[in-house]
Amino acid sequence: MRLLKYSRAAELAAVGRTLRAAASGQGGTVLIRGEAGIGKTELIERALDRAAGLWRLRTGGREFETELPFTGLHDLCRPLLPWLETLPGPQRTALEVAFALREGTMPDRFRVGLAVLGLLSAAAREQPIVCVVDDAQWLDHASAEALAFVARRIEHDPIALLFAVREPGVPNLLDGLPELTLTGLGNDDALALLASQLHTPLDERIRDQIMAEARGNPLALLELSRSVGTGELAGGFGLPRALPVPARIEAAYRERQAALPQDTRWLLLLAAAEPLGDPVLLWRAAEQLGVGSEAADPAEAAGLLDIGVRVRFRHPLVRSAIYRAASPDDRRTVHRALAHVIDPLVDPDHRAWHRAQSVLLPDEDIAAELERAADRASGRGGVAAAAGFLERATALTPDPGRRAVRALNAAGLKYWAGDNEAATGLLAIGKTGPGDERHQALVELLAARISVNHGPRSKDPAPLLDAARKLEAHDRPMARQTYIGAFVTAMRAGRLGPPGLLTDTARQLAKALEEGASESSEPPDLLLKALITRAIEGSTAAIPSLRRAVGAFLSETEQGDDFYHWVALAGATAMDLWEHDAWRTLSERQVRFIRRTGMLLALPSALHYLAYAHVLAGEFQDAEALIAEAVTIDPTGNPSGPPFADLALRAWRGDQEGTAALVEQLIGPAREGGEGHSLSVIDGANAVLYNGLGRYDAASEAAAEVCRHDELGFSAFISPELIEAAARSGRHRLAKPVLENFAERTEASGTDLAIGLQMYARALLADGPGAEDLYRKAIDRLSRTRAAVYLARAHLVYGEWLRREARRGDARAQLRIAYEKLSGMGAAGFAERAARELSACGERPHRPAAPPRDLLTPQELQIARLVAGGATSKEAAEQLFLSPRTVHAHLRNIFKKLGITSRLQLRDLPLDLPEEPRPAPDPIPGDGPEEPDDSHEADHLADGG
Repeated sequence: MRLLKYSRAAELAAVGRTLRAAASGQGGTVLIRGEAGIGKTELIERALDRAAGLWRLRTGGREFETELPFTGLHDLCRPLLPWLETLPGPQRTALEVAFALREGTMPDRFRVGLAVLGLLSAAAREQPIVCVVDDAQWLDHASAEALAFVARRIEHDPIALLFAVREPGVPNLLDGLPELTLTGLGNDDALALLASQLHTPLDERIRDQIMAEARGNPLALLELSRSVGTGELAGGFGLPRALPVPARIEAAYRERQAALPQDTRWLLLLAAAEPLGDPVLLWRAAEQLGVGSEAADPAEAAGLLDIGVRVRFRHPLVRSAIYRAASPDDRRTVHRALAHVIDPLVDPDHRAWHRAQSVLLPDEDIAAELERAADRASGRGGVAAAAGFLERATALTPDPGRRAVRALNAAGLKYWAGDNEAATGLLAIGKTGPGDERHQALVELLAARISVNHGPRSKDPAPLLDAARKLEAHDRPMARQTYIGAFVTAMRAGRLGPPGLLTDTARQLAKALEEGASESSEPPDLLLKALITRAIEGSTAAIPSLRRAVGAFLSETEQGDDFYHWVALAGATAMDLWEHDAWRTLSERQVRFIRRTGMLLALPSALHYLAYAHVLAGEFQDAEALIAEAVTIDPTGNPSGPPFADLALRAWRGDQEGTAALVEQLIGPAREGGEGHSLSVIDGANAVLYNGLGRYDAASEAAAEVCRHDELGFSAFISPELIEAAARSGRHRLAKPVLENFAERTEASGTDLAIGLQMYARALLADGPGAEDLYRKAIDRLSRTRAAVYLARAHLVYGEWLRREARRGDARAQLRIAYEKLSGMGAAGFAERAARELSACGERPHRPAAPPRDLLTPQELQIARLVAGGATSKEAAEQLFLSPRTVHAHLRNIFKKLGITSRLQLRDLPLDLPEEPRPAPDPIPGDGPEEPDDSHEADHLADGG
């Protein structure tokens, strides 16, 4: 029965536009939301009937398979496996491991997503593709993550993705995708649909009751009309009380099933219990129960089941209705039959899962099998699945001690999978184990991690410190790592922590590190000792040891797996020393290291560190591109800490509205989570913003909050903001003590940037000829650095001083330089300050012509630079997590915007290429952007096509 002839014309048109666009080469995604039975699947089917020329791929979530990682993704990609050979080696390996086609270590989730994108893109070159994902709310987490990754990157590929997802229950991973929400049919359409199913008179009271209960849900209307007897339709009152629509529909399916023969009901229950829909497996299990093939006929005639290449239910609620209606003993019977016919060598995890559902009492053999399945699932990147296997293994473990160990391991996996409620419950079981002190210490460690990262006012390191103390006698390396975690937690607590928190934590960490590492010259140990010194003795006293630690990281050639954790702290330390080049170099290394090793979960944070370095260099387009990449990588997640580079960029651009919007988004969670460091980041950005806008009172207040807390890294740049704001608003008394401390620290650092900023700050509070000398020294020192924003501001404040000294000609020269530099980089607030001063000196400023890079979007700029450096479209796509076709489409736009026709011309443009190794340039001059398959279209573009 086609339900869409009753309304849905607008929704059908919207889905149709997406499909037609894919057929013509423009990809897109639609997330179709609605309650069970509302018509999501019917809408998709009708839209597909109208679409021609699309290769249809399907998968769907199944309520009972969420513990099997990559099941849904494998189902979708099975027809695409012939294109595996087209993928780069690391991507192909990642996908083969994820699909259990080969043994290997846990694949990175982004690499799996990129591999699926490449697989779809390669296949779509032969025929446009539409991927239908039904019941996405039940997809296993790993599949949902990969498909969400793909959905955000198919804009320029002939691929459409249609997700049907039940409300409530929309996965967070799918947030932000284009949505189409289905609601109930209008009253007229609902009445028409109901009338089409009835062949007897309908009492108005019964009709109204059906209409009220169904609430316009098409499937509910059909099922309710079928469930009412003839006498009731004519005027009886036999309808049960109204239930939520899904439950009422399930009840109708259960009633329909109850009328079927016993063998048919067994067959339906087998199909409901088997999530993969394999008909061969179904019939083998049916044979175990003595059920023959004739049992399928009544189920198909009743419109409940279709057995073809796959076993499919008429509606997902049929599956859940049948499974829920069965007795627990009957469920265990069918799971036992299914487990019996699964080859343990071919599909051990699938067999383990069914065995686990087939028993009621503890069974060590099955529990051990589940534990092995958890190890395999974790190795394939299915952390959530591994947690599910271990959770069930815990329930089936007869020995209390072993049960406690498995519960603790399951709790750890649940924690990393983001299910803190389940982790806490499993921890309670873990605590009941034997009196093994190490085990109990590990229980407390996990409890501390949950408390620190997810509890209210959560940046309290005390739970981690307690856990570390208890671990010292049993696992000193883990105890040391826990102390480090406590130290970083105290740093993040900042102003929201109790007084002396960081110092107290540092003292305890120093005591913990007294043995073993005291004489170590390894970079991590040098850095830790330097940070402890800074926390206990102060910033100035720690500068020699901090500089030594940064130097050790700069000279480090061997980079272990935990390198990116340490180099982030080393980069923050370089910021603290005003060593901008070291900070930038370490950040670039961190980004390259993460790309190379595939630890892409850490990449967004690393990109923000590097982007912030570009902001201070006045390379706002570069910073924006890196920030955009961070969002592209993980649009629904958060990098470690606030998006400080994004805040800084908006502030330096004078974007008051954008800064305020981001601050509003961040400030509530920061306060609730006890993230004082985040509040300082916010205040620091506001100080820059308000100084640029000339709102000096507000800038002074914001900067004062940061200067009260000597936090590592970015806060080293806030003292000049306070001094400038205080000087401009007549608050010299506030500025002088800050200047004294700032001068002491910068003198000890001695870098050109440190001394340049010190001269800058001193000049703002000075008078007479001495002030001019300080301004000139500031400009001289800052001109030796890459911190272009501060050099431009030094020219600005010097020009402002000269104008106040009535030296208009000299003032114009400095203000002109400041205006050109500030407007050129995009520091609109400060540029406007310079423009106002120039106007006061009698000169109308002229905005300089935009460089070529300013004509490009952030992503276009990234692609242009990679290609200008010699990268192919495929190489650029892999690095930026896009499809080659998307890169090619961007190249067309780049060529058009820049007025060029070849890659050779692109290489000659001033795009400010980053100073890092690039692929060797293409030896063939004049080739345009190649198609993903290196087709002849590249030659066409080289000729200006």
